[in-house]
Amino acid sequence: MRAIIGTLGYVRRGDEVLLVHRQRAGDDHQGKYNGLGGKLEPGEDAVACLRRELLEEAGIVATSLALRGTIAWPGFGSDGSDWFGLVFVVDGFEGEPPERNEDGPLSWVPVDRIHELPMWEGDRHFLPLVLDDDPRQFHAVLPYRDGVLQTEGIGICRL
Repeated sequence: MRAIIGTLGYVRRGDEVLLVHRQRAGDDHQGKYNGLGGKLEPGEDAVACLRRELLEEAGIVATSLALRGTIAWPGFGSDGSDWFGLVFVVDGFEGEPPERNEDGPLSWVPVDRIHELPMWEGDRHFLPLVLDDDPRQFHAVLPYRDGVLQTEGIGICRL
């Protein structure tokens, strides 16, 4: 099986980050907070994908962004599919996000309170690397089975 390639963006506004609380019925992410992003479309590069997703999901145009790292999520999909993600921080944008999108409410969350939210367990491993001041990128492997992080397979390093 080939990996599904996607982007994940964390939009910063000072000491806050924009997150969506996924609530759509049937959504694999239902009940969890997450950044914004989605699957690459044919012929689309990662930056174009993230910009498209930010416009679709939050009504904003990214004017400044940086690749913070990459993540392999073996077995992450509800069907056991493998995912590979390019993770960005967006520190410049135009527009004002709505209160919600089709996935759920959007909210500005203080960076130092993110760990209090319900999220994928693997996110707790890489989010500090996305939101810190270290300019080095990272790569992580966060394997899942049936929606559960497999801790024996976790690997994270700075590049």
